Amino acid sequence: MTTNKTPADTLLMVPGWEGAEYCELSGGFSNRTYLVDNGTARAVLKVDDSCRNPPYNERAIEAHIQTLAADRGLAGRVLFVSDTVYMTEYLEGVIWSGEHLEDNANLDVLAAGLKKLHALPLTGRTFDATGAARDYVQQIADADPEMVGECLRRIEAGPLPHNLCCCHNDLVVANIINTPEIRFLDWEYACDNDPFFDLATVVAHHELTTEQSDYLLDAYFDGDGKRWREQLARQASIYEALLWLWEAARP
Repeated sequence: MTTNKTPADTLLMVPGWEGAEYCELSGGFSNRTYLVDNGTARAVLKVDDSCRNPPYNERAIEAHIQTLAADRGLAGRVLFVSDTVYMTEYLEGVIWSGEHLEDNANLDVLAAGLKKLHALPLTGRTFDATGAARDYVQQIADADPEMVGECLRRIEAGPLPHNLCCCHNDLVVANIINTPEIRFLDWEYACDNDPFFDLATVVAHHELTTEQSDYLLDAYFDGDGKRWREQLARQASIYEALLWLWEAARP
C-alpha cells in the first residue's frame, strides 16, 4: 500500500484539522513530516510512502506505545493514526542538545525519565538488532565490505536481552525535550529490549566520557552503577555497529 496524498488531503481525515496550515519539516528519513496549525493548536503530521515494516513499528503499534507513555507524562498525545499517517500533538519546549548531557542535573532527570519509560508495560515485540542490521545492509549502495561484515559480526554476536522491558531504542538528544518536564519524541522504534540499549544509545551516540557515563549509571541504579559498566559496553558496541550501518544506508 502506498500513498500519494497531499498533506491537505490527509488533514481532511482528521476532525478539526480540515484546512489547517502546514509547512514541511526537514530531517525525515522514512517519511514526510509537517508542522500543522489549525489556529488554536499545532501538531506534527507524518505521512509514509508505504506501510511500515520492521525495524520500525507499524503505526498502530507505535500509537499504542506512545499513548501508554503519554498517559504517564512521557510523550505527546496521538491525535490520529492510520497505516500510513501519524499525527501527534506538537510539544512546546526545549529540545536537548549535547550540552544538556554535560550537566549532571540533566543526567539525573534523564535517568528518572528512563526508569519511568522502562516501567511501561511490555509491548509484545522484541527489538531485532540482527534483522535491522541486515535490512540496512540491503540498502547500502557502496560501502567498505570489511566494515559491513565487522558490524554484522558484532551485532550477531551480541547477547540476547535477558531483562526485557519497554525501550525507546532511539534515545538521541534530538528525541528528548523539556516541556519543562522531560518527554521523549519519535516512538517509531519503541519495543521490548535490554534497558542497557537505551542507556548505551545516550552514551555511545553522544560520546559521553567515562565520568559522565558512570554518573548516568549511578543515577539510574541509585548509586550502584559502576558494576554495570560491562553490560553497558556490550550494548554500546551493538548500537555503534547499527548506527554505522544505518548511516551508510541513508541516501
